[in-house]
Amino acid sequence: MSVLGGCEEKNKTPVLEERVCPNCGDEVEVFTVKGRLMDDFVCKCGYVFQKEQQIISERKKK
Repeated sequence: MSVLGGCEEKNKTPVLEERVCPNCGDEVEVFTVKGRLMDDFVCKCGYVFQKEQQIISERKKK
């Protein structure tokens, strides 16, 4: 168990979702965290759902 368990840990739990392939229209099961793909997933037609990178911006200190 981590120090920041509880509500913080809940946001890191993978969720199984279905996405529609833009190539063939079939549904593909993918795992997401906060709506972002965790890994690359391949449809049976060959289309690749690519992992979505989270962009973290740094604030400039004044």
